[in-house]
Formats: sequence, C-alpha cells, structure tokens
Amino acid sequence: MQKFKKQQNPPHNKSYRKSHVPFRLNLLFFVIFGLFVALIIQLGSLQIVNTQAMEKQLKASSVIKIQGSTPRGIIYDASGKALVENKANTAITFTRGLEMTANDLLTIAEKLNSYIHIEADDNLTERDLKDYWLADKDHLDEARERLKKVKSIDKDKSEYEQLVDTVTADEINYSGEDRKIATIFKRLNSAQQLKTVFIKNSGVTDEEVAIVAEHAKELPGVSTGMDWTREIDTKIDGLQSIIGRVSKEGLQADNAEEYLEKGYALDDRVGTSFLEKQYEEVLQGEKSQQEITLNNAGKIEKQEEVFSGEKGDNLVLSINAEFQKKVDDILKNTFENMISNGTAEYSPGIYAVAMNPNTGEILAMSGYSHDLETNKLTDNTLGVYQNAFEPGSVMKAATLTAGWENGVLKGNEVLYDQPIYLQGSTKASIFNKFGENNRNLSAVQSLELSSNSYMIQIALRLMGIDYQGQTFGMPSVTQQEEVYKKLRGAMASYGMGTKTGIDLPNEAIGYQPAVSDLSDANNDAAKILDLAFGQFDTYTTMQLAQYVATVANGGKRMEPHLVSGIYKNDKNGNLGELKEKIEPKVLNEVGLSTEEMNILQEGFYQVVHGTDGYTTGRPLLNAKMDLAAKTGTAESVIINKDGQTVDVDNLNMVSYGPANDPQIALAVMVPQVSGQQRGTPNYDATRQIMDAYYDTFMAN
Repeated sequence: MQKFKKQQNPPHNKSYRKSHVPFRLNLLFFVIFGLFVALIIQLGSLQIVNTQAMEKQLKASSVIKIQGSTPRGIIYDASGKALVENKANTAITFTRGLEMTANDLLTIAEKLNSYIHIEADDNLTERDLKDYWLADKDHLDEARERLKKVKSIDKDKSEYEQLVDTVTADEINYSGEDRKIATIFKRLNSAQQLKTVFIKNSGVTDEEVAIVAEHAKELPGVSTGMDWTREIDTKIDGLQSIIGRVSKEGLQADNAEEYLEKGYALDDRVGTSFLEKQYEEVLQGEKSQQEITLNNAGKIEKQEEVFSGEKGDNLVLSINAEFQKKVDDILKNTFENMISNGTAEYSPGIYAVAMNPNTGEILAMSGYSHDLETNKLTDNTLGVYQNAFEPGSVMKAATLTAGWENGVLKGNEVLYDQPIYLQGSTKASIFNKFGENNRNLSAVQSLELSSNSYMIQIALRLMGIDYQGQTFGMPSVTQQEEVYKKLRGAMASYGMGTKTGIDLPNEAIGYQPAVSDLSDANNDAAKILDLAFGQFDTYTTMQLAQYVATVANGGKRMEPHLVSGIYKNDKNGNLGELKEKIEPKVLNEVGLSTEEMNILQEGFYQVVHGTDGYTTGRPLLNAKMDLAAKTGTAESVIINKDGQTVDVDNLNMVSYGPANDPQIALAVMVPQVSGQQRGTPNYDATRQIMDAYYDTFMAN
C-alpha cells in the first residue's frame, strides 16, 4: 500500500521545473520590455517628430475661425466722382458661444444695458417679448408648471412653442428699461452658434467702447469692431433710385436659399434692389476672418481678427453726375410749368433716357411721378424702364421697316396720303383729317409730316389690300394674325415690345395684347391699323431710346448698360486699375439695306430741317447741335375722378445728334397731357437736354 502511494505522487524533478518556469517569465519580461520600448518611441515621435501636427490638432479643437462682412465696393460716376460710399461706424458685436442658454443671454443683456445706451426697438413683437420673459429661469419653471395643468396639448407644436402659449399679455406688458433689455436680448438671441451679430452699430461713443472692453470678462462673446453703412449722394435725384439699397440685417427670405448656395451666410448684407442687387457679386467684398478660442466648457475665451477682409470691387457708371443733374432739373422744371398752366391735371409724370447710340452706354435717365391730388413731384427714374405708354408716331420708322422687310414697300416709294374710310370710322393724318390736303408723299416725307395714312396703307398691303379710297370692312382678327407678327417683329428688332437688356432688374416690356384677346364684335379688328402708327401697343422710355439709337447708328440694336467698367481698389481702398471693361454688345441688326436705312435717317433729319408747312419738328432747329428727330402724339380718352371722359395726349419725342455723327440718342415721354393749350413739353425738354449735353461735353 505504501509502495502504491509513492507511485501515485509525481516524481520530484528539478530539471522539469527549471525548464518551464524561467522560459515563461523570460517571455513575459520580453513582451513587457517591447511594449515599453514602443511606448517610448511613440512618445518621442509625438514630442519630437509630430509636435507641430499635434499642436495644430489641439488648436483646431479649441480655436474656430468665423467670417465677417467687409465694406462693399464704391460706385462712381463717369468722371470718377463717388456716388455711393461706405461710412465706417464703431460697433459693439456679439458672438454666441456653443453652450449659451437663453438665461445666459438675459444676464449679458441686463449687464450691457447698464453699460451702453440703446433705444428700445419699436418693432418688438409679442413673440420677442415672450421669448424675453421665458429667458428668466424662474419664469421658465413657472411656465412649465402651467403646461402640466393644460388638459389638451397640441402635439403639432414643440414643447417650447407650447410654453410660449402659456405666457399672458400682462406678463409681457413691459415699458422703460425692460423694453431696452428686451431689445438687447432679441439681438443677442438672433445670433447662431459662433456667429456674430451687431448689438449697436451706430452712435457708439468712446466711453461705451472703453467700458465694454473693461468688463469683457463678464460679457462673454461681446466685443467691439467696425460696421459700415451706405451713403448715397442725395444731390442727384435720378441716381439715388437706380443705385438701390443694401439689406440691413442679412439675407432676405425671398432669396436666402439662392445666396446660401453661393456660400453666403444668413447674416450677410446684400444688395436688395437695382444696381446694388444687379452687381452684388462684384460689390461684395472678401470676408474678414476671426479666430475664437473656446475653453473646455465651450465658452469664448478670446476673439482675435486674423484677416481684415478686402473691400469689394468698384463700379464706374457711364452716367456723368453733372449732366444727370441737368437732365433732372430740366424734366422737373418742364413739368412744373405744365402744372402751372393746368395741362398736367391728369399726367402721371415725365420721363427721359439718353444713351450713346454707338456703345449702348446710358448717359442719363430721369423720371418724376406726379401726385394728381397734391401736385407733388417725386423721383421715379425707375419708371423709364418699368412704366409703358402708347408712343404715337415716334415709332413709324419700324412700320416702314415692316413694309420693306415683307416686300410691300419699295425704297422711297410714293403713296397718296388720304383719309382711310372704314365701316364705322375714318382714320387720317393730322394735317389731312378731312381730305382737304390729299397729296403724294415719299417714305422720307411720311416721316417728316408724320403721315398716319402712309403707315395704315403699309398695314393694309401686309393684309393684301391695296387701298384706293373705297370704304371697306377689315378682315377678321384671325386673318390678321400673321400681319400682327410682321409688324411687331419689325418693332422688336428696334427694341420695342421686348426687353432692351438694361443692366437693372425687373425690366418691363410694355403691353402688346395677344391677337386672341381681340374680337371683331367691338371693332378691335381695326386695332392693327392703330398699331401701324403707334396708338395701340405700349412701350417704355428705355425701349424708345434703344429704338432711336438703332436708327442713329445705322441699324445695330445696342444693349443699354449703366456700368462702363469694374475697377479694383488702390492701396487706400479708392478707385484702382480697370479690372473689366463692359464692352458694347450688339443684340441684333435690323434687316434693311443701306439705302433703306438712309431713307429712315433722312426722314428723321427732315423732321427738323424740312421746309414744308407741316414739317413736325422745326422748333428743334434752335438747338445748339444739329439734330434729327421724330415726334409722336398718341391720343386717348380717360375717365376722371368725376366719371367724365377727358381727351388726353401722350406727347413724346425721339432724337439724336449731331445728325451726321450721332453721339447721343434721346427719348422723352410726357403721358396724358390735357387742356386746349397743351404746348410742346416734349419739344422743350428735348431741346434743353440736347443743349445741356452740348454744353457739358462739346462746347470746349
């Protein structure tokens, strides 16, 4: 038994234990040693090799770059005079940290109110005041207790929206200092995380800057900086409106998405109208950059500007401010004379556009609206391309063009001016209303004497009718459809009834009724004859300026533009070197031969220089430069405020000069002039504007 037990015990083998235990320990020690070596190597790499990279990563986690706005480019006139500039203002700003609550903002607002002066915002809404009330922790807790007692909860509303609904009118009946604090809170609360807003950006005093800097630690996110406002030269009426406006508080709702896609921020100020809007991407500067240092709690510790940004590029207009001022004064004085003599009783205003017929550059554009009740005149320069009126005979060159283009008129062909007898009506030239002055007229003379009969006969020929003095009935409107297209096509080739391409937004094209809107039942079938001499479709003053410029330059329809060039900034932020010149752009060429175009130009020349007793534009012979022109009178009837019918005339004129080397093309529109002694305001304004151009640019 004893022998058996001994055999059950493992043999005591020293060599066995020594061969296994030391080996395992050595392996373990070797692994640990290797790990230590790897750790030392990694630490060395981090400290020696990758020090800069690690510092960059650590900095990136606590330093964030944000962008700010910079001043826009300046707009100059053709002579280099600044028309709109940036006025720098000291500002108090706020950048919202990552973890800021409404209660934090309330605390800052209360402190700021004791340090700076801010007027209460008159536009504080009920929601603004409720947000301000709920920013107080105690008020918020109170609102939550009320919400628990509400039996029916609107599941479509968020919890906060439901809390807002619990706030009563009495609780937000703030006045005095509370409304000032609420105003500051609203501005603070409008900031998104790590976005900067202006708390006060006008009237900031040196004392306010100093006290904000002194209390910077207790005003997290509050800092001082610079803001700017646009200042427009108020001495020139017409230029103020075409320059446009810039938003005050960031993107507008109607185009925010479009700008965001282009990389704008919600608080970026942008051009909202006219040139400021049209050239937004040129005028908008390169954004400034600031570095914001955050602590571990996400609060702002330091705010530092690292790039001051760069002012936007500058625009130079083709308009000379001195000449523009003269045109403004001429139109205003002309219309004030109409008010004095009683002929402006029903007129909505007066308009003029001057352009270079060779380049399309706008030399001046001006307009005034007339308040029929008070007789007050206000600037309405935008009306030159947004308000349309019947042009009258100024457009007759386009009717001749339609005749030539469609083969129903040959060269300077002679037609017999006579009344046109329709069933139920008669249409005739002013100088030959009753057939007492029937005569043969060439195409040139049809312009000189402004023959309606000549133009009507062209329209009839387009319909296949060779008028020989007989009374006749008009073809149906449906049969006239192709003729409408031919007449309007010729007019559009000069810019009438289509967009001119002016570099301003929201251009109107006037009113050209669709053929389908006309009917034979009310004699609308004869409207095509009215169209032939300018008493049906309506056009803007800008369209008429493009039209006469096309005649002046020999048939090239030039795209009108206000901006002649885009310029960089010099080292002082003023007008620098040319970056991009706006080149002349030919939109189309009128399909006439040189001979036919010469006939039109000769006709315009004879309007002023002709010797016939019925020559229409002879008063322009007194102008300081040699002019060519076309007059226009569109007769219409309006209903006055007493329900009575009143005869009124649109008195218009287009012209260019010098006649042998045109440098300026001009359109003047004076709509709805009334009274027996209507005078010639269209002639008067035309001659004075042409003389002003001569005095400004040609006299020396």
